[in-house]
Amino acid sequence: MEPNLPLRDIHLPDPISGWPPAPGWWLLLFGVPILSALLAWLWRFVRRKTVKKLALAELESIVQSETDARTKVQQLAILLRRISLSVYPREEVASLVGEQWLDFLDGPLDDNRFSAGAGRLLIEAPYRREVQADLDALFALCREWVKHLPKSGQASAKPSSPIRFKIAARNEKNQL
Repeated sequence: MEPNLPLRDIHLPDPISGWPPAPGWWLLLFGVPILSALLAWLWRFVRRKTVKKLALAELESIVQSETDARTKVQQLAILLRRISLSVYPREEVASLVGEQWLDFLDGPLDDNRFSAGAGRLLIEAPYRREVQADLDALFALCREWVKHLPKSGQASAKPSSPIRFKIAARNEKNQL
């Protein structure tokens, strides 16, 4: 071997560039924030306590309470008023009493089970000494009413027109 051969030094390849990144890095860059935002929204959606969920829970606590029937009916009437004020516009609900209140409660159910059925107990029970009625039917009616509540933002559309129609019809009868 000849020691003075004209050999060149070893040529190394150019260093690997960091730009553009591989597709996996792009996925990681955009996927992780999007996925974390989606999971946060999903967690809030699942854990959200809607008016219906809260109302049904409070209704069950009234049913399970150890109080007398008159107190249960009073608590139920207060609960229905609070639910209505939180779902519907205050101008439509706050001033309703007696038959108009029962007509309002009949609105989402499209029948008259409050004004002609078990719901009449809501306006009669506070004036009785003892309540001798089927509270199970009243509680079932109130559960159904809560389940038929409109979603948020749709509240003013459905109940106002039938209620105003019923109230106007009743006023016309009273004038004759």
